Parts: sequence; C-alpha cells; structure tokens
Amino acid sequence: MSKFGLVVLGAHIGIHIKGDIEKLSPEKVLLVEPVPHNVVAIKKNLIHLENVIIEQVAISNKNEIKNFYFIKEKSINKLKKHWSSGIGSFNKQHILDHKSKRFKVEEEDIEKVSINTIRFRDIVKKYQIKQINKLLIDVEGSEYEILNDIDFNSLNIKEILFEYKHFDGYKKTGQKLEETLKKLNVYGYKTSKIDEENILAIKT
Repeated sequence: MSKFGLVVLGAHIGIHIKGDIEKLSPEKVLLVEPVPHNVVAIKKNLIHLENVIIEQVAISNKNEIKNFYFIKEKSINKLKKHWSSGIGSFNKQHILDHKSKRFKVEEEDIEKVSINTIRFRDIVKKYQIKQINKLLIDVEGSEYEILNDIDFNSLNIKEILFEYKHFDGYKKTGQKLEETLKKLNVYGYKTSKIDEENILAIKT
C-alpha cells in the first residue's frame, strides 16, 4: 500500500508547487491536471523530479466522458493574466463569468475537449493509496463533488487545502460549503479559512 506526500487536483503548470515537491523528494507526489497544454508545461517544469506522477484526467463524482472547457494556450498572453491557464471547468459559463475590465475573456478564447473523468476514489485505488500527507484541491467549483466523494474511512488524509470561493457557484458560498465543513468535522478535521479563497482542514 502506498503513502503519498502530496496529491494535487488541479496542478496548473506546476510552478507554484515546485519548491514543495523538491522538499518532499523522495516521497511520492501525484499531480492531476486535465488541460493538455498545462500537462506539457508540468513535464517541462518538473522534468528533473523523479518522485512525480502525472495524471491527465479530470476528477468528478462519476467515471464518464464529459466536455471540458479551458483557456486556449494562444489566448493566455493576450489576456495578460498568467493564472488564466488555471481556469478550467465542465461549465463554460464559469470561465466567462471571470470576465472583468482587467480580464476580457471571450468565447473565442475558450477551447473545448472531450475528456475522461474519474472518481477520486478510483485514483486512490489505482495507486493503492492509504495515506496522503497533504491534498490540494483547486478545480474551479468542482471541490464539493470531490470532497463528498472521498471515502474517509479507508483513506487517511492529514491535511486538505481547498479553494472554497466557487463552492455554490461563481464567487458564491452557501449550503454546499456548510455541508462539506460539517462532514469534515465529523471525520475529525479542524477547518479554518486561511485567506479569501482557501480553507485548510487538518486532521486532529
């Protein structure tokens, strides 16, 4: 059975977690990222790290083929926001909702692909994971489905850091977030908002 130092759902291009991954070596690290050009960038940015496993899939609460939307690679420079490559969703409108005076995203900037989705518990089964020291989740609004599909009885996760600002829709929080926090509490996690976007859950 396997122990992973870090599992990241929504790994973007890997740069923001590169230092953490280097410190963890030789502990296993699993990076999950569905956007094709981001996966290419991850492989380039982390090529020297032998403890990294990359899965080019999207995590959902069902195993199926779904349409997935993301910012085209050629539009990233045009939009002048490096973080735009990290915006991917099963809902195209979620991306368009990011439009502002400083981020003028349009339909023409969005690419669609049909992608295999997989349940988180099936990723766990594939790699025979029994323990994760830290789980990072940044999946543009799909956090609720993923967190509520985790089998906490069979998997020991010490820390979970997840984005909460889109839990109940674009920049909305409500019943889904409350439900998830209650569930984490039941399984022995102490939760705290560390900033305006993220919540840290620590197993006590």
